Amino acid sequence: MPSLKRKDKAAATEAPLDLGPLGESVGYLVRRAQLTIFKRFFELFAEADIRPVQYSILTLVERNQGLSQTQLAGALGIKKTNLVSLIDELEARRLVRRKPGGRDRRARELYLTAEGAALTLRLHRMDAVLDRRISRTMSVGERRRLCSILRQVAAL
Repeated sequence: MPSLKRKDKAAATEAPLDLGPLGESVGYLVRRAQLTIFKRFFELFAEADIRPVQYSILTLVERNQGLSQTQLAGALGIKKTNLVSLIDELEARRLVRRKPGGRDRRARELYLTAEGAALTLRLHRMDAVLDRRISRTMSVGERRRLCSILRQVAAL
């Protein structure tokens, strides 16, 4: 049985697959791009032990101190029940803290801790490195246009 490395090398030298309509499918191509970006993200952010959704949470809380878990879940497009465990993890790491809401005592407002703010600043620098790596293949104008198109698609 050939080793895994030999199999990988053999697969790399084979003719590319005919993707058919997938080669022009926006959904397929966006998903493939996401997989590539997430692979790079995990490589770069491994030392900080942060996943993409956690980085998104920290960034939104940083930019919107006091936002509710409901607002955060809506902005990220995830279920409130799934968000609770994510916030629990960040709170256990002392990166985020919950405070009772002003008008509704059941609601919780989210704030970055000093540790969370320092880490988020570091993560932004790491994300800038990742973004530069991803953007190397396009001009500044193409990158702006791509972001604009992706925002339009995300708003559907």
